Amino acid sequence: MQHSGRNFHLNKDIPESDLIAACIKKDAAAQRVVYERLYSKMLAVCQRYTGNRETARDIAQDGFVVLFEKIGTYAGTGSFEGWARKIFVNISLSYLRKNDALRYSEQIENTAGSSVTTGHILENISAGDIYRCIEQMPTGFRTIFNMYAIEGYTHNEIAEILNISESTSRSQYSRARNWLQNKLSDLK
Repeated sequence: MQHSGRNFHLNKDIPESDLIAACIKKDAAAQRVVYERLYSKMLAVCQRYTGNRETARDIAQDGFVVLFEKIGTYAGTGSFEGWARKIFVNISLSYLRKNDALRYSEQIENTAGSSVTTGHILENISAGDIYRCIEQMPTGFRTIFNMYAIEGYTHNEIAEILNISESTSRSQYSRARNWLQNKLSDLK
């Protein structure tokens, strides 16, 4: 490794592999650079799951503690950011479980029957509007929507992770999509 700990804060172009190696050795300057590179993205992940910025900040801090504890387990296959994202998703899901926020029997049956048929919902809606609507989703819907539509988990993987049936995952995702479509159509 060519960089000493003193230089990490000065050079933002340090190769990721050098940063990871230094973080494994508990180099605080390298940890700071990794934190700065990932914080806003990982905060957004946490906020997508919790729907609350303050809670997301707390979860993100916990996520970085875990990330730096487990950084030695990163095998170097796949992107480091993707590896880190899984940690933050898991920390967010643990928070939701701990606070009994993952209720898949939400009594929102009326959203399941109503479907928006317009194909042009997104024409005049900003990404910020979509993000705010996702934040407003009931927690169960939001969790499965995030895991499936944004993180790329399969319904089978979601079922295993959340200890629910695959059909429950599919049903909640379908309801979440309908809920989101209805909210977005109200914005038009």
